[in-house]
This record gives sequence, structure tokens and C-alpha cells, in this order.
Amino acid sequence: MAKTWFITGSSRGFGREWADAALERGDYVAATARDVSHLSSLTDRYGDAVLPLQLDVTDRVAVREAVQRAHAYFGSLDVVVNNAGYGHFGMVEELGEDELRAQLETNFFGAVWVTQAALPFMRAQRSGRILQVTSEGGVRAFPGISAYHASKWALEGLSESLAQEVSAFGIRITNVEPGPYATDWLARGARHSERHPDYAEAHEAAAPDFEVGDPQATRDAILRVVDADEPPLRIFLGKSFPDVADLYERRLSTWREWQPVSLAAFG
Repeated sequence: MAKTWFITGSSRGFGREWADAALERGDYVAATARDVSHLSSLTDRYGDAVLPLQLDVTDRVAVREAVQRAHAYFGSLDVVVNNAGYGHFGMVEELGEDELRAQLETNFFGAVWVTQAALPFMRAQRSGRILQVTSEGGVRAFPGISAYHASKWALEGLSESLAQEVSAFGIRITNVEPGPYATDWLARGARHSERHPDYAEAHEAAAPDFEVGDPQATRDAILRVVDADEPPLRIFLGKSFPDVADLYERRLSTWREWQPVSLAAFG
């Protein structure tokens, strides 16, 4: 049976790829963007199977109205993809309060507002899939992008709790953790704090230097996650696993080394 999707950040990148993949196979998509003119190619190609919605995910009232409108239009809500977001670059000492709050408002709170708006419909139908696009940066961290990591780690933790809270209703949660991809994320979506001269060398060392994947290649993976009877709580997209596995082995080693101190602290 055809599924109904609600995808934030559908104007480009992963959101556009996944919206197109869903529509191409006969599903329905409520596609959101800050500027709906960027969705015209979808509506031109797929007609009424697409519901274009202007949305700023930081506006909680607008989020609720958009989700309600999508459900009323299609009659169901099967898949929610919280994809809208951006990266803010800056060392911790360089971050302004407004910059940090804005990062969390979009990447974390925006996803929370969409999730909260969708859950009543999914609970009523006793089914649903919520995909939280967190990133490799939701389970590891690099210097110079701490605000972004904070937002994604927060979403990972919230979603792990959520998965346990809603499993009885047939709702499944997946944290989608892409590595680097050619989505124009750095060139078009990134924001930057004013640099402090003392961090000049650290900024140079933190400059991106990595292999990037093809966003179009993620389409089948997302469809497989959505269609799985028991989808994973977490899934990497791309080549992140070896580096993250090594990182977690080192974390386990440290915990084991300090376990006597940990137990002594119990009393």
C-alpha cells in the first residue's frame, strides 16, 4: 500500500532525494520548505501526490498546522522525516548565545515540534515511522562544530527515549546518521561565528578534508528502513562505521580502565 510521508527540508539535499524516491514509487508526500517555489519541480512532475507546504520548523504553531493539514489532505500519516537543519561552525568559546540557541531551535526543537505534532495521528492509527536525521555527528564530535553536535546528540538521546515510549503503539523510530555527502550543506546551509585569533591554528586543522558520498545513492536505504517491519534504531549512511567503531572501542577501554574508581564511588 502507498505510504504518506511528511518531510521537512525538502527543497534540496536528502529531503529532496527522499521525497522524489517516495513519489517515484507511488507514495504521497507532504513536502515542506521555507520557500515553496523550490518545490515546483516536484509538483510539476507528481501533481496532487505532492502537498507543498511553506514551513519554518522553529514555529511550533505553524508546525502543528502543517502536520494537521497534511493528514487532512492525504487521510493518513505513515512516515515523518525530520530532515530540516543546518550546521553552525565555531569553537565553543566563539559561540554567541543567539547563535547557539538558533542552532538548537532548528535542529533539535524543530524536530521535537514535528514529532509531537505527528504522534497523535500515529497513535490513533497504531502505526508509523519517524526518521530523525541526526548524522554521524550525533554519535561523535569534531572540533569547531560543537553547536551542531550538541543539537544532534540531544536529538539522538530524545529519540532513544521516544522509541521506548511509543513502541506499544506500533510506532518505530530511526536515527538516520549520514556521514559526509555532496548536499551543498557546507556551501549553502552553514553559518559561522566570528573567529578568535587564538584559534587560528585550530580552525585550520579542523578544515574539512573527507570523501563525500552521492545523496542519490541513499534513496534505496531510506526506503528499506521505512518498509522494514522492525527498522533499526540507528543506521549510518555512508562509510562512518569503521571510524565510529574504533572510537567506541576506545570509550569502552577507558570505562573499563576506570571501573574500579567508578565502583568505589558507589559506596
